[in-house]
Amino acid sequence: MLDIYAGDTALKTIKEQGFSADLFNNFLGASGGPKWFVLFGLDKYFFGEFFKGRQQPLNLVGSSAGAFRMACFAQQDPVAAIERLAKNYSETVYSNNAKPAEITGKARELLDIMFGESGASEIMNNQTFKAHFIVAKCHGLVASENKLLLGLGLLMSLLRNGAKRSLIKSQYQRIIFQHQASQLTLHDPDNISTKRLAFTDDNIKDALLASGAIPMVMEGIKDISDCDAGMYRDGGIIDYHFDLQLEGLTLYPHFSSTLKAGWFDKNLSRKVRAAHYDKTVLVCPSKAFIDSLPFGKIPDRNDFVKLVPAERLQYWQQVFLASEQLTTSFKAFYQTQNISQIKNISELVA
Repeated sequence: MLDIYAGDTALKTIKEQGFSADLFNNFLGASGGPKWFVLFGLDKYFFGEFFKGRQQPLNLVGSSAGAFRMACFAQQDPVAAIERLAKNYSETVYSNNAKPAEITGKARELLDIMFGESGASEIMNNQTFKAHFIVAKCHGLVASENKLLLGLGLLMSLLRNGAKRSLIKSQYQRIIFQHQASQLTLHDPDNISTKRLAFTDDNIKDALLASGAIPMVMEGIKDISDCDAGMYRDGGIIDYHFDLQLEGLTLYPHFSSTLKAGWFDKNLSRKVRAAHYDKTVLVCPSKAFIDSLPFGKIPDRNDFVKLVPAERLQYWQQVFLASEQLTTSFKAFYQTQNISQIKNISELVA
């Protein structure tokens, strides 16, 4: 039910030291809306058992839905937080032809429930699990809330990215909102401008909301406190599944074995760089698991449109239950230290 891939350096380290939680310096969470529901069981296991009692800092790095998950894992009770996120996200119902204002309002309500009374301070003061939310600061037409101008700007991004990924840096700047004591080290050969800002009481919620603010679907988040004025949108625009080099070993539970650098790469054949996954362990559902799900697929945002709420909720609840099979598979791998089960990640990357 579960596929596990590793880069050469990661695999060498595992063979020498065994597979353990202490190997990892980073934990990644990709964009993808409700696709992460297939990881629900694994998320609860990783932060309820696998990393429990950890003493060394772990960088939690996410964009969009991945950032929402990281915000849960950095709270004092990460399992309760991810359960709140899963329940309230899956049970959200929009009116027909919902406008961005309604979707944004529902997202704010979701954040309030997910954070509770003390979630923000717990994230900012967590010295072990250090959260990082990736956001795209927009320039030019993509900073507009006029749909025609925004659409034109996104078309320009699509064309620029198709020619060369680094060309989108004229329209976007990567902003990483992070724990004030973050020691995350990253390298981006595409040289997209990157600025790092510490969480504050006044910016943490808007930063997380911005990380999931999908263009044309949600409103952009304007003039976030304690940072430069401007329009902030979904971090997945730049870092959809990530094509960055991080220092140390990375554990990356992902809903797919397909890796795309940014949002505009989704329909391109371009692969992420192999060097960036040399120290990564990728854990994802197998084709057999996906085929076993209702409709033979993992959840996605189209389910909000294609399925009536009751049918959608039933389907998603079945996925939550099925996700426990992935946890069972991972536990069996971990307990037996069946290193031969790990595949080389080279078949997925360039």
